[in-house]
Amino acid sequence: MNKKIAVIGGTGFGMEGEASFIDTPYGQVRAEAIELGGREVLFIPRHGEVHLPPHRVNYRAILWVAKAAGAVRVISTNTVGTMSWHPVGSFVIPIDFVEFTRSRPATFFEEETVHVDLTTPYCSEVRRALTAGAEAAGALVSDGTYVCTEGPHLESPAQIRMLRRFGDVVGMTGYPEVVLARELELCYASICIVTNPAAGMRIDSMAAAEITREMERSARLLREVIEAAISMIPEERGCSCGRALAEARL
Repeated sequence: MNKKIAVIGGTGFGMEGEASFIDTPYGQVRAEAIELGGREVLFIPRHGEVHLPPHRVNYRAILWVAKAAGAVRVISTNTVGTMSWHPVGSFVIPIDFVEFTRSRPATFFEEETVHVDLTTPYCSEVRRALTAGAEAAGALVSDGTYVCTEGPHLESPAQIRMLRRFGDVVGMTGYPEVVLARELELCYASICIVTNPAAGMRIDSMAAAEITREMERSARLLREVIEAAISMIPEERGCSCGRALAEARL
């Protein structure tokens, strides 16, 4: 049965449902059919069963599965470090992004020239629903610019000092998802959980395990936010995401 909404789950966030393995032109993807917010949802764990590192995640296969399942809206969950004032445990809904990745396939169009417009990279309708869902769940939420790094190592203090010029939070998985979703004419938005201050933003060093522990602490609230948001997303799309390819080809 078609799933009209897909949720891509990041580190420390999962949902249990009827699991299946789906073949795509880019590889196999595990997905789970669940019901959330009164809607049919396809949940896709981004890192798979073995928790692939960010630079090896099969982003094209994940978005392809969402589209093939009949989803037109995609909610992505991401863990981020704050480079600004956002408190640990709060949520950030990105309004824009900057990326510093190197080795990730970032388009479905390898044999033709397609330039999708990214003036508004995240769907305004899904963003509004996520913000309203966070407020309804009593979560602290704000917006900001997401900076995506290649990883898998955490950033150095000098890198963070540079990246602060470009954005508010830093993570490793938000790109190329946002672009691939636009190429498939999907409505895509991200909700980021702030799990830590970025390197150099605190006195002591940070272990990667801290990120997972903080995400697990926030997982129940994040589920509440997403469930509330899904119930608020309009049945019919009023945005332009579904027309992204209309004038994108040369």
